[in-house]
Amino acid sequence: MPMDSKTNTLLFLLVGIVAGSAMFAETTGAAEADASAPISFGGPGSVVGQLEADREPGTSVLDVGRPARPFQDLTERLNSDYGVTLGLDYNALYQYASESPDEQNAAGGVLRFYGTAKVFDETSGHPGAIEFKVENRHRLGTDISPSALAGQIGYAGLTAVPFSDAGAILTNLYWHQALYENRLAYILGIVDVTDYVGVYGLVNPWTDFLNLAFSTDPTTPAPDQGFGAAMRWNPAEHYYILGGLADANGDPSDPGESFDAFFSGGEYFKHVEIGWFGDWDTRFEENIHVTLWHADERKEAGIPDGWGMQFSFNRRFDTHWLPFLRVGYADGGGAPLERSVSTGFAYYPPEGKGVVGLGLNWGRPNKATFGTDAEDQYTAEFYYRLEVAEHLAITPDIQLIKDPALNPDSDFTWVAGLRARLAF
Repeated sequence: MPMDSKTNTLLFLLVGIVAGSAMFAETTGAAEADASAPISFGGPGSVVGQLEADREPGTSVLDVGRPARPFQDLTERLNSDYGVTLGLDYNALYQYASESPDEQNAAGGVLRFYGTAKVFDETSGHPGAIEFKVENRHRLGTDISPSALAGQIGYAGLTAVPFSDAGAILTNLYWHQALYENRLAYILGIVDVTDYVGVYGLVNPWTDFLNLAFSTDPTTPAPDQGFGAAMRWNPAEHYYILGGLADANGDPSDPGESFDAFFSGGEYFKHVEIGWFGDWDTRFEENIHVTLWHADERKEAGIPDGWGMQFSFNRRFDTHWLPFLRVGYADGGGAPLERSVSTGFAYYPPEGKGVVGLGLNWGRPNKATFGTDAEDQYTAEFYYRLEVAEHLAITPDIQLIKDPALNPDSDFTWVAGLRARLAF
């Protein structure tokens, strides 16, 4: 089936889901709600999570307003008149490794355009929306991108997760439906499982930690963005169950192929999560959960099947402190690590002009991937995100890697970085 046919089939499927959801939801009755309030399925790095964060009032060093006011005015009109909310940002990162057999410098940029279009608002009693995100990931004047720097220094993992040179990609295009006063919700389409699997308050790689050990979980072989589905159920107040599956061979540069592979390839990443949260507005900052996953064998990629689990705890204390503890275990599946323990915290100063984060990780490399001689490695990351202006954040970042698994001649490697995010 040619690419255009696959893409058209996906779009027709989404339209069918919208219509079917509307007919089914008529039986639930309408509820009193704020039609302007967002519905959200994913974590801080998801489309809605990022849109909400960018629209929260904050304190910056420079009071210069938003130079891109015309774009903001346009998005406000679209949201008011049509229920369409848009976001646009540009992210840049430079990293330097203190020692490497080859490349030591890496720089990359990511331009993102994302948004949500409500088809049914909250007053309907069954809010539903189409959410999307397109990106362009590219190098900036260096021979490698930051996501490739780990391979240069012999590190089992990633020193920067999303800053690759993948080019133009589609990372989200799915239908999001909420029912029964948001106690039940599902998504279906082109998804990014790291938006909702095992997330916590500091999971967003665009604003918080850069290293894979802290931004997601290095023992979980989360696939690249592709076709998938997930459902969340809140059986009681403060508790949730989330499960789903996705194409284990997701390829955001060819979403049509992922759609076809999901229904014909039979290689899936499956997950289920049980968790507790404090209240809905702070559900990722006050969250305890256990996640179980299973990945099918990926025959063409030569990666065996596997299973694993992760435990995560994070909860705010005294308003300004957000400590976390995350433990991961894997038996196969192809993730960088088969054992991992991460802990640390974020500190939010009273003046609200930045965030300080510190993370520590112990990891045991995946023997099937990196060989039986790969030794345990240790990672520390410190960052300070400074809100320079309402639209601009600058984040100096330093990572210390002890005993990189694939470079036995190195005891310590420093990776210094500087990240900038311009949001409109």
